[in-house]
Amino acid sequence: MLRQLSRTLTNKALSPKHQRAWISTTRHLRADPWPLPHTPEHVASTTTPDNVAPLPPLPRPNESQDTLRTRLVYQSRKRGTLESDLLLSTFARDQLAGMSVEEMREYDKLLDEPDWDIYYWATNKREPPERWANSPLLEKLRVHARNEGKVVRKMPAL
Repeated sequence: MLRQLSRTLTNKALSPKHQRAWISTTRHLRADPWPLPHTPEHVASTTTPDNVAPLPPLPRPNESQDTLRTRLVYQSRKRGTLESDLLLSTFARDQLAGMSVEEMREYDKLLDEPDWDIYYWATNKREPPERWANSPLLEKLRVHARNEGKVVRKMPAL
């Protein structure tokens, strides 16, 4: 469509100088600047380089179990990408109440990873790094992401 419009405009009303300007200003329209998740373009553009070390966790001395659980609920919901927000907030709603303190600390470390990495690891579109490859927590998240019961999910209330 863009090529046809470009051809029509360049063949009719524009001078050669304006034709070149039109073509150079519309060139960016050919590639989608916001590809949809799970498309090859999106998977490629959201890949975290291998040489980037994970962020060190913030020290939280004397954090109670209830405070930890409440913080994880909030951090699961307020990620920055809607896909990750929905996946992680519903996972937290369903799973956090039954997690031990050790499992919650592991989940806290998972939340320190980039959003798209977590999302694509959970949906099996990318292989997780070695530190998460055999994680029972990530496997629980993958089961949750498969949504085999076909439950309609919406953001839980805070």
